[in-house]
Amino acid sequence: MELLGAFMLPHPPLIIPEVGKGREKEIKKTIKSYEQIASEIGNLNPETIVISSPHAPLYKDCFYIPNESKVEGSFSSFGAPEVSFYEDYDIELIDEIEKISNEINIPCKKMNNNDLDHGSMVPLYFIRKYLSDYKIIVLGLSGLSLEKHYEMGKAIGKAINNLNRKVVYIASGDLSHKLQEYGPYGYVKEGPIYDERIMDIMSNARFSELLDFDEEFLDKVAECGHRSFVIMSGVLDGIQVKSKFYSHEDITGVGYGICSYYPLDSYVALAKQTIEEYIKNGRIIEIPSDISDEMLSNRAGVFVSIHKNGLLRGCIGTILPTTNCIAKEIINNAISASTKDPRFNPIEKEELDSLEISVDVLTTLESVKNISELNPKKYGVIVSSGFKRGVLLPDLEGVDTVEEQIKIAKNKAEIDNNEKISVEKFRVIRH
Repeated sequence: MELLGAFMLPHPPLIIPEVGKGREKEIKKTIKSYEQIASEIGNLNPETIVISSPHAPLYKDCFYIPNESKVEGSFSSFGAPEVSFYEDYDIELIDEIEKISNEINIPCKKMNNNDLDHGSMVPLYFIRKYLSDYKIIVLGLSGLSLEKHYEMGKAIGKAINNLNRKVVYIASGDLSHKLQEYGPYGYVKEGPIYDERIMDIMSNARFSELLDFDEEFLDKVAECGHRSFVIMSGVLDGIQVKSKFYSHEDITGVGYGICSYYPLDSYVALAKQTIEEYIKNGRIIEIPSDISDEMLSNRAGVFVSIHKNGLLRGCIGTILPTTNCIAKEIINNAISASTKDPRFNPIEKEELDSLEISVDVLTTLESVKNISELNPKKYGVIVSSGFKRGVLLPDLEGVDTVEEQIKIAKNKAEIDNNEKISVEKFRVIRH
């Protein structure tokens, strides 16, 4: 799949300066987060932006998909007709989504609709500052069950995969509209409860919990984005992601939450899956059936590093391969890094959502005759004296010189300055 990233984004027209006319400064955290997300999307350079919007045509018993090649819109109904949009639809991907949906009995309705809604225009306003060459698809929600929205998301994901299209997915939606008495929809005590719960779920990518919400509760809190978030979770079905919380604001009486979800590199995803299964259930996973040939066919030394809140929480590795493939090397070392690093206590279940994991695959070792051959940003080192051996990975924060690199490696191996040493270097492919 070429899903580059997925994003939870609100759509208050107020944050558009031409609409807000100064009032947008009231929700500056949301604007700052929006600018960051838009910049990241620009760097991803997607071919297509798929948006699920609560303000696209909505049907009780089916999902809207566009039957147009182009679409236009403006903020004229919000007093800013000068802010306009002329966008091209990705017709091929639309057709593939319709085809997959029909195959799995998800009802969709193609409809001619030339008007781009504000749930789509607000994200595009920021994105087009950083991206100029792209197509879009706008999809509607429905009155169908949350489970059907999840299945619709899975169909979209399969369509993206089938076409190998480079896609960014945007789940457009605000949270509760009943957070403050002074807000446009008043206040109910369940409003803040919804926002707190949904931001906890979305910040930690616990998408399955989105299906646990009662429909009457959702109606009571007057949310508009929940089904959009559920579709996105279906798009991400089966994909390990790195989630990030950016902001949540409740200034206008409506909740605005922003999060991102980036698919994990397959090496990191395997390490993450290994650690979670072992810590939660004490079970060593089997090599997944969909693992890449590269990870099954090749052998190499592997280091698995775990950080929590920016600080090292565990790191164990092998300089040379000890198993028959890289996948197995990752599994073994992920378990060791999370439970057997002598510098740390074993990782607890409560920590799993806070971990950052990286995987370094080592290249062939090379003997070093002169330290001029070393570069701490480019090469890792192995410093040996007899049976004592110290290893240091390359490109570590705070290690800027060869002398520092060798000194740290010697200290790790408890090699004295008067002992004769040999040095080997290696590169890593960092995931």
